[in-house]
Amino acid sequence: MPKPAQYRASSLIYFQGDPADKIYILQTGKISLVYQDIETGADVRDSVQPGEFFGVKSALGRYAREENAVALSDTTVMVFTVPEFEAVAMANTRIIMKMLKVFSNQMRRVHKQVSKVMAKEEKQPADGLFHIGEFYLKNKRFSHAKYVFGRYLTFYPSGKDAIQASKNLEIAENAIIRFGDGKGPGVSVSNSSAAASQSLVAGSMDDQGAANKSYNDAVSLVSQGKYQEAYSAFKTIVETGSDLDLIAKSKFEIGRCFFLLNKFEECIKYFTNMLTKHPKHPDLRETMYIMGQCNDKVGRKEQAIAFYKRIIAIGGSEDDSSIIKAKRALSQLGVQGA
Repeated sequence: MPKPAQYRASSLIYFQGDPADKIYILQTGKISLVYQDIETGADVRDSVQPGEFFGVKSALGRYAREENAVALSDTTVMVFTVPEFEAVAMANTRIIMKMLKVFSNQMRRVHKQVSKVMAKEEKQPADGLFHIGEFYLKNKRFSHAKYVFGRYLTFYPSGKDAIQASKNLEIAENAIIRFGDGKGPGVSVSNSSAAASQSLVAGSMDDQGAANKSYNDAVSLVSQGKYQEAYSAFKTIVETGSDLDLIAKSKFEIGRCFFLLNKFEECIKYFTNMLTKHPKHPDLRETMYIMGQCNDKVGRKEQAIAFYKRIIAIGGSEDDSSIIKAKRALSQLGVQGA
C-alpha cells in the first residue's frame, strides 16, 4: 500500500542521480523539480501542484533521477512503489489521462525549445553560437562561456572565429580556476587574447599560499571549538576566494559549523541548497550523514534513515568512514541489516 510521507520546507526528497524506485503524488505543500538546461547549464525549476505526481519517468524507465526534488514548504506526499503505482494507474483511467497530459505538455515545451534553436541555426548558427559565448564571457559567466565555446569548436572547428573561440575558451577555463563564476576582472571580448588569459592567472601561485593559510586557520578555529568564528572565516573564503577546491571545502564546513552550533534546521536548509546546486559535491557522503544527524536530532527519524540509506546506496569502500557511520546510525535507530 502507498504510504504518506512528510517533508519540512527546504528538504530534499530525492537527489539527481539517485536510484529511481519510488513515485510520488503531492498532497499538500509545494515542490520544485530542479535540473540543468542541457544547452546553457542554467538551473530550470518546474513546480509541482497538489494532486500532481512526480518521479514517474525515471521510476518507470528504471534510470537514475534526472533532477532534484525540493520541498519549498512543509509538504505531504504519497509514496508508491512502481508496482503499486502501476496497479493504481491501471485501475484508474483518470491517472493515465493526467500522465498523458503532463508528458504531452513536457514534449510541447521541448519541441518549442528545439524549434527556437533550429530557427536560430537556420540564420547564422556559427555566428550566433560565437556571440552567445562572447556574451557569457563579457558578463563573467565563465562556465557558460566555456561550454558554448567548446560547442563552437566541436561543430565549427574550421569556422571563421575558431581561433578566437579557442582563445576565449582558454580565458574562460583560466577564469574559472582563478576566480569562479561571476567574479574576477571584466573581460573585453574585442581585445581578448592569450595575453588576457595569462593576466587572469597572474599571481595565482602567490595567492594560493594565502588561501591555504586562511582555510587552515578556519579549520583550527573548529578544532578549538570556536564554531561561530570558524563559520565567519569559511564564509569569507567562499565570498572572496578564487580556489574552487577550497571554496567547495569551505561550503561544506559552513554547514558543519551550523551542526556544531546545534542549529539543526539551518544546517538542513543550508546543505539542501548546497546539494541542489552541487549534487556531486566532493563531501557528498559526509554531508548526507550530517543531514541525517540533524533530522534525528529534531525527531524526524524516517528522514534520518533515508539519508543514511542513501549513503550506503551510493556505494564505495566498506572502510569509508561515512558508510561505517551510516550503518552504525541505522543500527542505533533499530534498522535491521544495517
